[in-house]
Amino acid sequence: MDLRDYLRILRRNIKLIIAITLLGLLAGGAASILVRPTYTSETQLFVAIQSSGSVTELQQGNSFSQARVQSYVKTVETPVVLQPAITSLGLNVSAAELARRVTATADLNTVLIKISVQDSSPVEAAAIAQAVANSLITAVDTLEKPKTGGSSPVSLSVITPAQAPSVPSAPNTKLNLLLGFAAGLAVGIGSAIMRSSLDTRIRGELDLRSVTDAPLLGGIAFDEDALKKPLLTQAPARSARSESFRQLRTNLQFANVSGQAKSILVTSSLPGEGKSTTATNLAISLAQAGQTVCLVDADLRRPMVGEYLGLDREAGLTTALVGAADVNDLLQSWGEDALYVLTSGQIPPNPSELLGSAEMKLLISRLEEVFDSVVIDAPPLLPVTDAAVLSDHVGGVVVVIGTQKVKQQELLKSLDALKLVGAHLLGVVLNRVAAKGPEAYSYGYYEETDSSGKGGGKDTRRSPRLRPSDVDGKFADVSTREQQLADQAARDARVFPGQRSSN
Repeated sequence: MDLRDYLRILRRNIKLIIAITLLGLLAGGAASILVRPTYTSETQLFVAIQSSGSVTELQQGNSFSQARVQSYVKTVETPVVLQPAITSLGLNVSAAELARRVTATADLNTVLIKISVQDSSPVEAAAIAQAVANSLITAVDTLEKPKTGGSSPVSLSVITPAQAPSVPSAPNTKLNLLLGFAAGLAVGIGSAIMRSSLDTRIRGELDLRSVTDAPLLGGIAFDEDALKKPLLTQAPARSARSESFRQLRTNLQFANVSGQAKSILVTSSLPGEGKSTTATNLAISLAQAGQTVCLVDADLRRPMVGEYLGLDREAGLTTALVGAADVNDLLQSWGEDALYVLTSGQIPPNPSELLGSAEMKLLISRLEEVFDSVVIDAPPLLPVTDAAVLSDHVGGVVVVIGTQKVKQQELLKSLDALKLVGAHLLGVVLNRVAAKGPEAYSYGYYEETDSSGKGGGKDTRRSPRLRPSDVDGKFADVSTREQQLADQAARDARVFPGQRSSN
């Protein structure tokens, strides 16, 4: 992965990163509040050598004192120094316990000793520091005194008396918040990278390209109202969702530039990816562009087209396949455009056998002779074999990919299944694509029109990467009611040779 991939991962998981970073800040603040304040008091001593004062003796004494200072520093934490301090202050602690609160240091090439004492009470910290310093002076005087008698050649003096601190030395709130922020940010970024590496769901075009190079026919923008209003005719004419299907319609024309694929099978890998709504709205979009379209509900497991369009599905595809009625009597017209629907009919016990039968192939051929486009909604590929069997009878296949739902390995299995039966894959469609963010497919801004006909805002941004403009007479929008009626009359006259539709 390059830098752009990592930036995309961070943008995709920005909420997770922010949440974990805030938790780190919260932990740092909680530590500052819950930890009991600690005060530190310091005192400083000077080590001197008793001498007659000649230059040679002074130099020797200075070297001697610097060499001895490190030994005195180690002596501070011993019972020889600490126990007298405990006795003088009447403390109820042992020398070992007090040693953990006392720190003695000395800088190199100096004869200065600094003693620091930490305590929850600032006054007690200063008292202990002063007592330890006085005890060290006495202990060194005793230890350095010659056995033959006389005074100690080493003299320690307090040059900085201990004072009670006014502010605690710990906790350091600023430092804790900074550490909490840094730790939270690091954990958040690590979690985002790990989550992205473990999560193989397809979220956008970049994830799709890691699986297949199949043409991307379009991305259907996510719309919260689509669950309640799934049809294209229920959305504003200039909404992002409507524009997405126009883009799909135009791109499908270029994918089928030879015009040989008059029948289009729409399927998906798993249930719930939006194949039925995509097939239905694609058929509506083609009909709105002036084509005569037949929409066939071939999902004989969970048929949804009749429910979306409000049509009767008791008699339909299965009725025609078993020869109980002619397809002319089963087609139902829908809307004001030349859109005819063949619903599923009764759900059979053997869907795969019916869809793979010679009767189904003949039915599709008859529909192709009459209609400009035949859109077939088929079951998903992975749970059942219906779509793979039916793909041998159609001109091309379009696979709908539900973002955030299907995984990369599942899509790969679906495409392999189509490849195995020699299906003609026209392309794929990304459904429920985010309108904003790193996974957004369309960069356009669409002015939505409400029921009153008023626009929702001014168009200020660029159009999608492929303009869904209608490019020829076949895809020209029907602009007048007279033209629509003429197309309808022409359709009624050519449903099937020698027969007329009762619809």
